[in-house]
Amino acid sequence: MLNKFFPNEWVDSAYGIDFRKMYDKGYRGVIFDIDNTLVKHGQDADKKAVAFMEELKDMGYSICLLSNNKRERVERFNQNINVNYIYNGKKPRRGNYLKAMQIMNTNTGNTVFVGDQLFTDVYGAKRAGLYNILVKPIDPQEEIQIVLKRYLEKIVLHFYQRN
Repeated sequence: MLNKFFPNEWVDSAYGIDFRKMYDKGYRGVIFDIDNTLVKHGQDADKKAVAFMEELKDMGYSICLLSNNKRERVERFNQNINVNYIYNGKKPRRGNYLKAMQIMNTNTGNTVFVGDQLFTDVYGAKRAGLYNILVKPIDPQEEIQIVLKRYLEKIVLHFYQRN
């Protein structure tokens, strides 16, 4: 029952994923969550995020940001990285994961999703049929509703690690 929330991979950071290796395996699109995946919650894209996105684009990746945040937040983050984006993503519903692939002209076989939350990011990606990578949150200081979900995530991740 809990395995519907299990990520395909669980890593420390989005910045540590070997995207060259994934590209060599045939992946061509990456869908990213923003907050606590690429930057601290609410922060603009910093130099590290900008350089990271440029590196992925240079490799040949299509990129789409998928955030449950409002338009202003996502556009502000995207200002210096200039990739495709979807705001008010309604994760974990699968519709905007599918829309992101349509925008990037990719499919479930060559697209990966990267995010920091099990019950929205990973669960939605799994529902859409995407390979998904859970990253550890960048900043432990989070809104109360996310803090509460993190307690439940710890239980699920305990069983994930035992599996």
